[in-house]
Amino acid sequence: MFAAPGIPKKPSGQRRLLRLPGFFVRATVLFFPAFVLLAAGVLSPGKAGAEEPVHIVAFGDSLTAGYGLAPEDALPAVLEEALKAKGYDVRVTNSGVSGETTAGGLARLEWSLPEDADALILGLGGNDALRGIRPQASEAALNEMLTILDRRDLPVLLAGMMAPRNLGPDYQRRFDSIYPRLADKHDVVFYPFILDGVAADPALNQPDGIHPNRQGVDIIVQRMLPFVEELIEQVRAD
Repeated sequence: MFAAPGIPKKPSGQRRLLRLPGFFVRATVLFFPAFVLLAAGVLSPGKAGAEEPVHIVAFGDSLTAGYGLAPEDALPAVLEEALKAKGYDVRVTNSGVSGETTAGGLARLEWSLPEDADALILGLGGNDALRGIRPQASEAALNEMLTILDRRDLPVLLAGMMAPRNLGPDYQRRFDSIYPRLADKHDVVFYPFILDGVAADPALNQPDGIHPNRQGVDIIVQRMLPFVEELIEQVRAD
C-alpha cells in the first residue's frame, strides 16, 4: 500500500506525538489550579463573587422621610453612614412619607417594597396618635403589615411610638401597648420608642417641637444602632 503523496508514512511501532497549539498550553497552565479547586468544591460560581450589600428599607412617616431636613440628614442616610463607619456593607433606602398613617402604610406596602429588600425598619403610628385614631385600628394595620413581611420572610425592626400625653391615660395605655404586643407576637427586633432621648427636648427638635433636627437624628441613630445590627445579623444568618 502506498502512502498519500506528500504525507510521510508513519514508522512502524513508533507512537505519534500530538503537538498542542501554544495558546492551549498556556491556558491550561493558567487555569488548571482553578479547575482543581472547582473539582474539590473549594470554589463555586456562588462563592466566586463578593457578597452583596444588605439592603434595608426604612418604611415610615415624616420621622423617616426627614421632614425639614436635607436628604443627607434624614434618618436613613445617617443610619447608613453610621453602619458603614462600623464596617457594615449596607444600603438603607428611605421609604418614608410625611403624614403617613398605619392605614396608608398598609395600602402601599406591597407595591412599594423593592424586590431586593433584605430587611425592613417599620416606623409608623405617630400620625395615628396625633389624629386620635382608634388604637385598635392602628394595631390591626400594623399587624397586617407584619404578617405580609413575615410571608416574604423579611426580618423586621419594629420602631415603637408613644401617644402624646395630652390624649389622656386611657388612650395612652391602649396605644402604647400596641408595639410590645405585636413585637412579641411576630418575634421581630423591637426598638420601643423611636424618639427616645429626643422627644420634648427643644435643643434636639425643629421649631415645631415634633420633628428632630440633625442633632436629634444623630441621637436616634446612636440609640437605635445596636438594634439595627441585630437586624443585620438576622439577615446574614438566613
